[in-house]
Amino acid sequence: MQWRKDWEASAASFAPVVPPEHPTYDVFAAIDAALAEDAGDYGDISTLSTVPESTQARATFLAKAPGVLAGVWVAHAVFARVDPSVSVSWARKDGDRVQPGEILGEARGSARSILVAERVALNFLQRMSGIASLTRRMVDAVQGTPATVLDTRKTVPCLRLLDKWAVVIGGGMNHRIGLYDMVMIKDNHIAAAGGIAAAVAATEEYQRRKGIRRPVEVETRTLAELKEVLAILDAAGPDTMITRIMLDNMTRKHPEAPSGLDVSTLREAMQLIGDRKVETEASGNVTLDTVRVIAETGVQFISCGALTHSVTALDISLNIETQ
Repeated sequence: MQWRKDWEASAASFAPVVPPEHPTYDVFAAIDAALAEDAGDYGDISTLSTVPESTQARATFLAKAPGVLAGVWVAHAVFARVDPSVSVSWARKDGDRVQPGEILGEARGSARSILVAERVALNFLQRMSGIASLTRRMVDAVQGTPATVLDTRKTVPCLRLLDKWAVVIGGGMNHRIGLYDMVMIKDNHIAAAGGIAAAVAATEEYQRRKGIRRPVEVETRTLAELKEVLAILDAAGPDTMITRIMLDNMTRKHPEAPSGLDVSTLREAMQLIGDRKVETEASGNVTLDTVRVIAETGVQFISCGALTHSVTALDISLNIETQ
């Protein structure tokens, strides 16, 4: 797509982290939709009525809170979509840790164009930076363990790729991008299919019939369900299509446990899995306070919906001076 070509051509210096792949997502369409939503049927009436068309301005992006910067290329693209003649430069890049008072970049050009682009650019930049900041804290918390921090599909509608890009910028890893790139057999699929064995068998038959091979993850919520999946794995041997087992909510809050979380069931689950060649993923009760104790069970992946569904935007302002 054109947006990815533009990113490849222009972003190496200030947006070096590769965006996730998606067959249909168009960042330019997301930006244009946000600008159209803002403009409504008349445009920026405040700017049109107060700022002469000839007025030129310089605007600086200023960090007002500590965090990890993300979304620089997206903010840059917002200004380009509004007015290609506005010059935007960056002092910091995606993935940089920033502190309050740091100037992140600046825009120069038509004051009207800068004001029209301002809020949409900041909305993308602040949200993505908030996601990257929380992700980095999670990643730092599990350092020294085998665990990798994953996101989920709990993203803002129509911002899926941008939310997940921010996770990668923060040092995390993307779980499946959508419904198309991984088979994830969850409790509702299991219920509708008539059980774990039936769901797995149907998945394998479907993939063979369609001539496709996607990773297959099976959700388990109890040790009994886990044992059933392990029996399927053992029976199939190297022919299995199951690549990962999710250990969902196998922790419980307990005031006397380390970090307030009892991980004994999760630890037992990991012992049952042993050295089988299958990936493991823990989910549920994942916070900054608990992620370390979950990681210390030896689980390979830890997925956390809060990275994107409960994010606090990083405080960044754009301060404008006329010239």
